[in-house]
Amino acid sequence: MRLHTGDKLYTCSLCNKSFTAPFSLQRHKHYVHSNRRPYDCRYCGKLFKTSDELKRHVRIHTGAKTYSCRHCSDRFTQPRQLKLHLLKSHNEGTWFTCNICQKKFCRSSSLKTHLRRHEGVKPYVCSECPMSFCTTSGLKCHQFRHLDVDFVVNTSNRNNML
Repeated sequence: MRLHTGDKLYTCSLCNKSFTAPFSLQRHKHYVHSNRRPYDCRYCGKLFKTSDELKRHVRIHTGAKTYSCRHCSDRFTQPRQLKLHLLKSHNEGTWFTCNICQKKFCRSSSLKTHLRRHEGVKPYVCSECPMSFCTTSGLKCHQFRHLDVDFVVNTSNRNNML
């Protein structure tokens, strides 16, 4: 019933995102907040939480364009690229428009993140300092500043690509 009413009674204690069902909250915690990344890219060594994430990433290296437009001959490596193409080139789909600045987005999640900036909501707080951010990517980028190590490029995977 909550799926139809939209009531989200289950809230993540780590990021305050809410869900309609307890299993959705558990899945969210497992995929978003788990540090476990068992899938690694054979081209660059980057680690991923799911095999689907790895498959999408590998297309960057292989150039495989598995998503094709039904209106023209254009092909894309990522589904979001196809969706944006359909919106821009063929006026197919729905734009999500900010009611404050009229900026348009092809994904509702992107609009939701954008609205946080207008509202000043920054739910992602650094564990090392009082800084907070609108997005998890903003927080992750910031957290590198707290690392007290020198980064060394891993050349072992690069040799496999030659």
